[in-house]
Amino acid sequence: MYRHHWKRNEQRSRHPFGGHGFGGHHRGGPGRGGRIGRILEHGDLRFVILALLKEKPSHGYELIRALEERTGGAYRPSPGVIYPTLSLLEDEGFVRQTGGDGGRKAYEITPEGDQALEQNRAAVDAVFARLDEAGEQSPRSSPRVARAMQNLGVALKLRLQGERPTEAQIDAIAAAIDEAAAKIERV
Repeated sequence: MYRHHWKRNEQRSRHPFGGHGFGGHHRGGPGRGGRIGRILEHGDLRFVILALLKEKPSHGYELIRALEERTGGAYRPSPGVIYPTLSLLEDEGFVRQTGGDGGRKAYEITPEGDQALEQNRAAVDAVFARLDEAGEQSPRSSPRVARAMQNLGVALKLRLQGERPTEAQIDAIAAAIDEAAAKIERV
């Protein structure tokens, strides 16, 4: 048993990005809670984050949203995965904090991070190809469905902000959502 664990870690250390990085939460596939397969291998998330930060400085939740959107909802890393990875990248000198909004720490890639990203460009491109493939296979990849889901989320957030709705309003909201769910199941 001990040797098996050692072999698994030995295989991880052969990853092109080294022995660092974290996994994430996988969603999607047939039925709720199913898996669509392993999207990210050990260590991939570090360089995915660097590539996203090269596009634009971001805070953790923006990175989470970017990955979820790119995969059509098939992959959404948790804050408990993103923020430790950002801290690791900061410790390695690959990212640094920049001005944030609303008290959130935003990060940007450093020249050292850019160099590491470019040294691993082929592997990074392969990871993004897997992310894009997951997005194409996701039922949420339809822009119209994604827009409608976003509209529902915004409407709920706006309606439930501020003054607490009455019990009658809560019942009406729940009934509207239940009715929409029933209609979707019949499609």
